[in-house]
Amino acid sequence: QVQLVESGGGLVQPGGSLRLSCAASRSIYTMGWYRQAPGKQRELAATITNGGNTNYADSVKGRFTISRDNAKNTVYLQMNSLKPEDTAVYYCYAFTYPNAAWGQGTQVTVSS
Repeated sequence: QVQLVESGGGLVQPGGSLRLSCAASRSIYTMGWYRQAPGKQRELAATITNGGNTNYADSVKGRFTISRDNAKNTVYLQMNSLKPEDTAVYYCYAFTYPNAAWGQGTQVTVSS
């Protein structure tokens, strides 16, 4: 089972930026981030394959950028122009067929 270690969450004011990181214990085909706000279902934020193909939720396009360092088995999520509605627990996601794994989650709070 792959191990995922997340970092980078915290409290930021609206309009601010945060960068999330997630390191995997081995090479993974697809890595990414999902998020879950209080009282809501977990939803996609962004994913990236080891070939660099990306997928973003419409709500974060133009504000979030996902990237990865395959040599380090690490995925990053640069979040700019943050809004209060981005407040959620962000979960790292890793998928190599047929197995998926989740990180423990990191809290992102956008508030003044």
